[in-house]
This record gives sequence, structure tokens and C-alpha cells, in this order.
Amino acid sequence: MDTPELTARPTPIPGMVLYELPVHGDARGWFKENWHRGKMVALGLPDFGPVQNNISFNAKRGTTRGIHAEPWDKFISLASGRIFGAWVDLRDGPTFGTLFCAEMTAKDAIFVPRGVGNAFQTLDDNTAYTYLVNDHWSAEAQADYTFLNLADEDIAVPWPIPLDQAIVSDQDRTHPRLGDVVPMRARRTLVLGADGQLGTALRAEYDGDETVDFAGRATFDITDDAAYRAMDWRKYATVINAAAYTAVDAAETQQGRAAAWRINAGAVTRLARVAVEHSLTLVHVSSDYVFDGTVDVHGEDEQPSPLGVYGQSKAAGDAAAAVVPRHYIVRSSWVVGEGRNFVRTMAALAAQGASPAVVDDQWGRLSFAKDIAAGIRHLLTSSAPFGTYNVSNSGEPYSWADVAREVFRLCGADPGKVTTISTADYAKPGMAPRPRSSVLDLTKIHNTGFAPAPATRRLAEYLEGAAADPDDGNRLTVRSAGGK
Repeated sequence: MDTPELTARPTPIPGMVLYELPVHGDARGWFKENWHRGKMVALGLPDFGPVQNNISFNAKRGTTRGIHAEPWDKFISLASGRIFGAWVDLRDGPTFGTLFCAEMTAKDAIFVPRGVGNAFQTLDDNTAYTYLVNDHWSAEAQADYTFLNLADEDIAVPWPIPLDQAIVSDQDRTHPRLGDVVPMRARRTLVLGADGQLGTALRAEYDGDETVDFAGRATFDITDDAAYRAMDWRKYATVINAAAYTAVDAAETQQGRAAAWRINAGAVTRLARVAVEHSLTLVHVSSDYVFDGTVDVHGEDEQPSPLGVYGQSKAAGDAAAAVVPRHYIVRSSWVVGEGRNFVRTMAALAAQGASPAVVDDQWGRLSFAKDIAAGIRHLLTSSAPFGTYNVSNSGEPYSWADVAREVFRLCGADPGKVTTISTADYAKPGMAPRPRSSVLDLTKIHNTGFAPAPATRRLAEYLEGAAADPDDGNRLTVRSAGGK
């Protein structure tokens, strides 16, 4: 006898899927695999991470419950009896008010996304209705429910047993009609490290998007356990971690080493734990410094080989973030954004008529913060496969000296004033080692439909914008001429 197979059938409500489960029976009764993560994920079920299993036993035919939209995902099935199920999309969006109905027995299961109103009516006595959810029930969570009246005239659920003959609680009879229902809003996005170079770019990228919250260190210290305990993580679907310790040379000191590991590794481990516990998508920003630079072009699958403390702490953070089932690790190189950076240093030197000596044996591409931010948003909105992605600007690789010459040229100074020096000759006591090559392979991000702008174009735009901002006090800050 052939073994029946698990099958899935989509519904008119986005994200909601009806499953037919193989049930194996004989004279003793029956057996089924009620929940099989591997098989169901392979059929497209989100890996939603259930944490609680509930059973609603209904003694009488005609018991009717709902319509409740809850702030978590549910996987519903039956242990005994039959139900008529009714689901109404109560999420804010174009499918608000969409109805789907189905009769279910022990061979059926359905995945109900957060915000879809759920109701059922028992068609047999002694019906056991079971469901998995991916958050723990609490009185506080119940305050986030959205309700719809079982008898709403616009939705007009075709109940097999008329509601005036059904067993319905007084509370369920008093829920609002559709016209008075406040749709359940989508869970939000939280940007941490929102005051840094990338955080500032993310603020600009998401300007006007009221579903995104921004937290700088004063609002949320990623190294403070109390901040994690105080946060209501149920509000969020995605966390973008733009916070990092980036003082590469200072990381080689005793104090800097502790700070680098506390922020780049320890805090990311805390974020990863939260993301797993609350089924969040974690976006974590990585660095070319996780490599030693002996490979000419770095792909996403290359094993880390960091040279210094900064790179080591970033590699440890990457390993923690990769544990999260829904994660994007976004690896960049030579980041340029608002605030102090190599490009602004060279622009200031060009304005002063200086002749800087700049290393010419380290190769890479600039990564403008605005393009990293756009790449992050693209990965999230396009539902790209989870994993690691290189995101820098495009174009031919160049050395730091090449960048300096181009900055001088764009600033109207003589590029010939930029002289070259080797990394070995430039090195000073306490300076962190740098990768020889920071060139990142961009094939994978291109294959998702995102094409980073050429670095040369972004550099010209950046310098033009800096020159147009006379109040920018960072514009004349002079730093080392050896890159990050």
C-alpha cells in the first residue's frame, strides 16, 4: 500500500497555507505526523519557531469561537472531531477583510500568519482543536489582539450551524463589525546603532517609514543586559544592527580589545539569542577585516582569517549572527558616510595644499553608507534567501593612493601631490595589521536584483555634497592616510 504524502494548498489569504497530513490507520486507530519541521519547511512553511502547544477541547457540537487575530503565527490541527474553520485577514493592507473557509478533520492542518483572524465551529462532539504558536501567551500579549464579530454582515461567514443555535460566549458576541475594526499593523523594524555612519544612512533610507524605529546608544545600549530585558521584542519582526566598535588601531590596546569584543562579539551574541527566542530577522553588518587579504577577491563562503583584534571580534560576531535562522550578514569594505573618514581627510589635505603619503599596496572598493543601507533594505523587501552578502560599491578595485589621487582631482587639486608608501614603511608602533586585498565579490548581491552604484560616481557625489555643506565641521578633520 502506498504511503500518502504531505501536501500543501495555498489560500486567498497571503501566507496562509492549508496542509493535508498523511494519516496511517488500522483496527487500533490512527497515527499521523502532526508537525514535521523539515518536511513542512520544504513545502514552503515559514520556519516560524513554535514555543507553545495548546489544546482546546470542545464537548459539544456547535461550539463556536472567534474571530480572533493574534500577535503570533499559529499552526492548527485536530486530534479528534471535525470543525468548520473561518479565517479573515485583519492585517493592515490590500487583503484586509479577505475570507477563507474550510472543513477540517484529523488529516488537515493550517498555518495562520500573525494578524489573520481565526474562528471555528465544531461539527462533532468531543472535538480536540490543537495549535502551536511562536510566542508565549500572556495577559499583556492579549492586549494586542484584534477582534471581528462572528456575525459580521460584510464578511458573512457561512456558518453550518446558525449562530443563534450555536454555543457562543458572551464576549465573542460583542466584538466589533468590520467597519469598526482597527487593522493589525505589521511588526516593526528596529535599527540599533542609529547614530553612526551607517545608522545615519539608514535613517535617510527609511525616512518617512513609520514602521521603523531608530535607537542610538543613549536609547539602547547593546552591551547592557537591562536594555534587552526592558525591550518589548513582540513589536518587532526585524532588527538591523548597525552598531560596532570600529577603532581598528585602538582595538590593539588593552582597553580597546575589551571594548571591541564586548561590542562586536558579546553584544551580537545577545542579539542573536533574542532573535532566536522571538523569531526575528537579524541583519548584522560585517567587515572585510574578517579576512587576512591574501585572497585577491573575497566571496561570501570564504572562511574568516582575521589579522587583528578588530577583525577577530567581527568574525566572532558573524559566527553568532549566523546561528539565527533568519539572518542577513552584510559584509562591506572601506566604509564612507557622514562623519570622519578617509575621503574627508584627503579632501581637507587637498584644500590645505598638502602632499600626503598614502599606501599603495592595499586594494579594495569604497562602500558608501547610503548604498549599504539601500542594499539592506533591498534584501529585506525582496525576501532574498537568508545568508551572507557582500555589499560594496562597484567598479574596478583600486588602492588607497588611487582613492586619494581621485579625491584631489575632484577637489581641483593636483593628484600628483599624492605620493605613495608601502604598508610596511607606513606602519607605526601599535598599528593594527590590514588586509592586503579587501575586494569583495558582488555576484551574489547582483543575483538578487541589486546593483550597487560605481564607487567613482558615488565619490564625486559625496565630495560635491560635502563641499555644499559649509556647516559640516567634520569636513576638515585630518586623519591617518592609511585607510581605516
